[in-house]
Amino acid sequence: MEKVEDLIVSAFGEIEGSQIVVLVSNLLADKSAYPLFSLVATVEESIVGYILFTSTIIEYSDHTNCSAILAPLAVLPEFQSQGIGAQLVTRGLNQLMAVGVDIVFVLGHPEYYTKYGFGPAGRLGYEAPYPIADKDADAWMVRSCFPDQVERVNRKVVCADSLNNPGYWRE
Repeated sequence: MEKVEDLIVSAFGEIEGSQIVVLVSNLLADKSAYPLFSLVATVEESIVGYILFTSTIIEYSDHTNCSAILAPLAVLPEFQSQGIGAQLVTRGLNQLMAVGVDIVFVLGHPEYYTKYGFGPAGRLGYEAPYPIADKDADAWMVRSCFPDQVERVNRKVVCADSLNNPGYWRE
């Protein structure tokens, strides 16, 4: 885990990276985050990328959708823009689909995540665990793993206890 922590600090910088390291550590120990799923990317036996998906619940949903949230995705700066993040996202989504996850959420850069089929979740009625500033509303995104799983609703997404902190919901 120490190598993943070093990777996260390198990818996000000392201040934000240290906060994300604490978050990841807490999520891995948090039973409300389960089932969870993570992947690492390696180059010559060195960890250069990391992604984590944790379970979410859609409040008051009539359906039994199985949903997850992607947080975080980290790639060492010297390996960014080489497709490693893309491989982690794609492989992660494929493996989530294989185990029956219907929809995946992310709070991130729309320019990046729309390449993988994510679109604005708020416009479809999926309320983030904490309010997102209007200027960043499109950063709260959702992606269907199967056709017709993302529908227009008016529901709040509930994440793991460790992620349930307003500080994590600013883009």
